[in-house]
Amino acid sequence: MINTKDILETIEMIDNENLDIRTITMGISLMDCADGDIDRSAGKIYEKITRSASKLVETGEYIERTYGIPIINKRISVTPVSMLLAASGGDPLVYAHTLDKAARELGVNFIGGYSALVHKGFSAGDRELILSIPQALAETEFVCSSVNIGSTKAGINMDAVALMGGVVCDCARLTADRSCIGAAKLVVFMNAPEDNPFMAGAFHGTGEPDLAINVGVSGPGVVRAALAKCPNGNLTEIADIIKKTAFKITRMGQLVGTVASERLGVPFGIVDLSLAPTPAVGDSVAHILEEMGLETCGVPGTTAALALLNDAVKKGGVMASSHVGGLSGAFIPVSEDAGMIDAARSGILTVEKLEAMTAVCSVGLDMIIVPGDTAKETVSAIIADEAAIGMVNSKTTAVRIIPAIGREAGEELEFGGLLGSGPIMKLNDSKSSAKFISRGGRIPAPLQSLKN
Repeated sequence: MINTKDILETIEMIDNENLDIRTITMGISLMDCADGDIDRSAGKIYEKITRSASKLVETGEYIERTYGIPIINKRISVTPVSMLLAASGGDPLVYAHTLDKAARELGVNFIGGYSALVHKGFSAGDRELILSIPQALAETEFVCSSVNIGSTKAGINMDAVALMGGVVCDCARLTADRSCIGAAKLVVFMNAPEDNPFMAGAFHGTGEPDLAINVGVSGPGVVRAALAKCPNGNLTEIADIIKKTAFKITRMGQLVGTVASERLGVPFGIVDLSLAPTPAVGDSVAHILEEMGLETCGVPGTTAALALLNDAVKKGGVMASSHVGGLSGAFIPVSEDAGMIDAARSGILTVEKLEAMTAVCSVGLDMIIVPGDTAKETVSAIIADEAAIGMVNSKTTAVRIIPAIGREAGEELEFGGLLGSGPIMKLNDSKSSAKFISRGGRIPAPLQSLKN
C-alpha cells in the first residue's frame, strides 16, 4: 500500500534537503576488446562502449522526468586498461584518447578505468600505463584514473607507492594552468572495490559481469535535517535516526538502479550507500557531525562521531537493498564538503586529524590540497600511511591529493562544480621521509590476512 506520508517526505528531501542520486555508472568489460594490435583494440573499445552505453544518458534523464529524482552524473567504468595494454603493447595514450572520445560522444560526465592493479607487483603493461597517467589526464577531459597499490591479503607494494608520489606531482604540474585538475582525477587505492560507481576511482573489475549498472546515492543534507529534529536525543537515538534515514535514501537508489537496469537491459549491480557531500550549503558530512554536538568538525570527538555515522549508514542501507557494494559509508572530501572547507580554513581540521578519521570512514584522504612544492617522497609517504590504515583494518582507503603548483599553505584553489574549492593545507613535512620511501620492496601483509 502506498504511504502518502512517505511520498511527501521524499519530495521534501529532494526539494529542500539536497537528496539526489549522485551517479548511475555503467560498468563495461573490455576483456573481449584485447588485441595484439593497439589500434584494432582501441577500435573495438570505442565500438563496444558507444554501443553498450548508447542510451545511458537518455535513461537517466527519463528517470529524472518520470520519478522526479535528480541524477547528477551519468558515468562509465571500464576494465583496468593496463590489462589490455599487456596484450597490445604500444602507446597507452591511444587508449586514453579512445576512452575520452567515447565519453564525449555519449555525453557522460566521466569515464573511469585508466587504471592498474599492482598490489603484489607489476605485470606487463602496468608500469607503462602508470607512467603515462599524467599526460593522459592532461590531454583528456573525461578520463579518470586509479591505481591499487596494496591489499590486506598482499600487503603494500612500496615500489608502486614510490612511483605514485611522482605521478601525482606530475599530474598536478601538467595541469597547473587548470587548477591542477589532473591530480583531482587520480586516486591511489588500498583494497580497491571492483564495483565502485564513484569517480575518480571507478573501474570495472575482472569479477564483474560483461555489463552492470551501479548506483551511488547521496543525502548528507537529509541526514542532517533528520538529526535537527532530535536536538536532545542520546547517541543511541541518533544512530537509530541515521539508520532509518539511510534506509529511505537507499530504497530510492534501489528504485533507480532497478528501473535503469530494466530499460537498458543490463544487470543491476549494486547500490553504493556512501553519503557523498557537495560544496552546496546544507549538503555536508561535516555538518552532520556538528549536528551531533561538535562545535566544528575536527575537534576531539570527531572520529567517534564519524564512526557512529558510518556504521549507522551501513546498517540502515543493507536492510534496504540486497545488493550493497562499492565503498558504502561516509565520504570526507575536503574541497567538496562545505563544512570540511570551513573547518580546514579555520585550522581546526588538519591533515593528521583527517588521517585519524579515515580509520573509520569509507574512503580516505580525499580531495586534500597541499602546497605546490610538496616533495614527491612526502606524497608517497602520505599514500603509505593511508594504505597502512586500510591494510590493518581490512578496509578500503584511498588518497586523492592535489599539490597546488605555485601556491602555498593558506591560499585557496578553486575547481568549480562538484569538486568545489578548498584551502591549501599545511603538511608536517619539515623533516623528510625520503629514505624510508626509497627502500622499496613490500610491506608484508598483516597477520589478520591469514583467515583461511
